[in-house]
Amino acid sequence: MIRGMASTPDTRRSSVPTAHVKALRGFNRFYTQRIGVLTPYLGSELSLTDVRVLYELAHRQQPTATELGRDLGLDAGYLSRILRRFESRQWLTRLPSPNDARQSLLQLTEAGYQAFAPLQQRSRDEAAALLAPLPHPARQELTRALATVQRLLDPSAASPTPAVVLRDPQPGDMGWVVQQHGEVYAREYGWNAEFEALVAGIVAGYVRDYQPEWERCWIAELGGERVGSVFVVRKSKTVAQLRLLILAPGARGLGLGARLTDECISFARNKGYKKMVLWTNSCLDGARAIYAKRGFTMVKSEPYTGFGKELVGETWELPL
Repeated sequence: MIRGMASTPDTRRSSVPTAHVKALRGFNRFYTQRIGVLTPYLGSELSLTDVRVLYELAHRQQPTATELGRDLGLDAGYLSRILRRFESRQWLTRLPSPNDARQSLLQLTEAGYQAFAPLQQRSRDEAAALLAPLPHPARQELTRALATVQRLLDPSAASPTPAVVLRDPQPGDMGWVVQQHGEVYAREYGWNAEFEALVAGIVAGYVRDYQPEWERCWIAELGGERVGSVFVVRKSKTVAQLRLLILAPGARGLGLGARLTDECISFARNKGYKKMVLWTNSCLDGARAIYAKRGFTMVKSEPYTGFGKELVGETWELPL
């Protein structure tokens, strides 16, 4: 939904052709109906504004109410009532600000994250359902058009390096990892469902046998949407394995693959592993370049038939 700015002078508004105003209002009517704003939002008892405030609290590091109100354009009294309701449900706690005694730092509780997680997943599912009927080129066209709308209406919001968040996995993330591998490798390399089955097995094993002291998964978010993942698993007492590094096509070129790999290396070193290993394929040039730049060396190369293709599997190692 696209809204005008209340501070726009009347003289500027009067210069806008009526046809343009009608087009924008028509789009607003169409889009609010498609995303369900006119019905209970995301099937919950919360309003759209409530969910937006929850989203900001879940994705920010202890903001103040002043910062939230400013960035969301909310009246201070209205926001205060929302925050009090969240506190009454034990979703929110306030911490004293070390820099300003008049301000409190806001932080979601575990109950708050549990309340927000299904709403975020439902929002993702609904967005995916809107996009699902579109072929891949149409989705790319739509994504570019949305970016153009944001850039034109708010040039200050456009950033050449969008903020990326690396976080721990949440419910639904593991299914997304499997889905992304299946879709990306089928589309870009022609691999069949055997590969998706392999990834599903790796993910299931990670969840089933997870060792929190020795293993880690990162989910990368860009603008609140999942765009990447990587895993570190324990191969032995001294060897860590990097697995399932993947980026959604729209997140490439931002250095995110390198950042995810660096997180794995740093984690493994801090845990006292002596070596990190990984398995990849000779056709994955982008990933291989990332590994090589970080000191990984290929120690084994072997042709094989798999995923409906003739491939060359490679084992790489990095002394830590």
